Amino acid sequence: MPMKKQIQSLVQSALLLCLCYVATFIVFNLANSTQLESVLGFIETKAIFLLLLSPILFKYLVQLLTLPLYPILEGLRSKNKTCAPGGKVSVLIPAWNEEIGILKTLNSVINTNYSTLEIIVINDGSTDGTHRLVSQFIDNYQSEHAGSQERVTLKYLKLPNGGKAVAMNQGLAIATGEFIITIDADSVMDKNMIENILKRFTDQQVAAVAGNVIIGNRKKPIELLQQLEYLHGFCFKRADSNFNSVHIIGGAAAAYRKSALLDVGGFDDEIITEDVEISTRLLANGYKTRYAANAVVFTEGPSDWESLCSQRLRWKFGRLQTYAKHSTLFFNPSKSYNPYLTFLILPVALYVELILLLEPILLTVFYAYTILANDYWPLALMISFSATIIWMQILCDSKPNFHRNLILLAPVAWIVFYVVDLVEFQALCRSINRLAKKQNLEWQSWTRVGIISRTVARTVDHSNIVFLRDKVS
Repeated sequence: MPMKKQIQSLVQSALLLCLCYVATFIVFNLANSTQLESVLGFIETKAIFLLLLSPILFKYLVQLLTLPLYPILEGLRSKNKTCAPGGKVSVLIPAWNEEIGILKTLNSVINTNYSTLEIIVINDGSTDGTHRLVSQFIDNYQSEHAGSQERVTLKYLKLPNGGKAVAMNQGLAIATGEFIITIDADSVMDKNMIENILKRFTDQQVAAVAGNVIIGNRKKPIELLQQLEYLHGFCFKRADSNFNSVHIIGGAAAAYRKSALLDVGGFDDEIITEDVEISTRLLANGYKTRYAANAVVFTEGPSDWESLCSQRLRWKFGRLQTYAKHSTLFFNPSKSYNPYLTFLILPVALYVELILLLEPILLTVFYAYTILANDYWPLALMISFSATIIWMQILCDSKPNFHRNLILLAPVAWIVFYVVDLVEFQALCRSINRLAKKQNLEWQSWTRVGIISRTVARTVDHSNIVFLRDKVS
């Protein structure tokens, strides 16, 4: 990023942060200085809001209470494991017009600490320079290691454009590893990622494990927003992992037992979020899914609002498709299914979408009541609670130093989450409109800026993160 744009971005971030702090100060000042007024429906309004939010609050309460159990349970599971993951691992890298970041991704995977790797790049009909870059990279790599006993095997598939799920299934068909790891072509893998994620496969029923995805670009306000959002959201996967029910395993950092993938039929090419669908389908078939907090992958988040809105449209649309496909899981009392998943996580996830749809009305009523009744303490308590949670999440994350920049953002996170909700709201409305009209959704592309390697280089700490790069013209 040019120096002038960097300065502009820093100034923008500083001004927005100051405005958010002013708004937060005003809330606490009003909470301490104003006299509570009695207004029509005072008790009823509070009761209705509490009733509407009770399913969501109950889920968060369960997750917060079980979060501290995560390291204890993982320790016990490792101690009592019934299988020892090892041997060859196949890393699938689907790529569609990824010339900006594909070489950084390849280098980061090659430079991990794991001993035996098979890397499969699947070019899904790219129209940019992806094919040339990957082909030259592989040629250079093979010529440099000709005649040596190399621990890494590189394979390359060039396919006509058929979608990510089709590309993944093609890669799966030629993969020879016992475990399949997926990573997006705009991401960088931490050197211990593979080793750490495989440790969670402690018994044969563990079919998939989610890694810890961290936003690597964090210069602009929109990027900081995503960094905070990812930190907050991924932390709660620890609680889901305690119950063997992580139902959203993102393709940017996912590991699967190959035999389980083949058992359920591979990735679904009719659902745009094939990663969400496959993790839900594995759970529907009685498998366990978990989360590895120390298996880190840095990814590049959208750096403009249009791209972010398009990304969230795809996520929301695919998630609703998945819920419709697996609707029999909701409130299903069968012993074949995990009750934590069927009676809590899935129903509340769908209920959250309903509340999101009503959020403009609910927020209008809430703030009208707050101002008319001078009842600012509920809002002040919510702000304090969210800030405390985020500070704890920063300290407990496997990369706390990387997230130090969020410490000042924590007290104003309540405003940041409103912005996130706005993006999610537009995605939900557009998704419902498409579903009502029976319109499908194609893969959403967005402009890569390729800044992730500069941002995370010190954190990833691969001594030769750009090796071979200069040889690829």
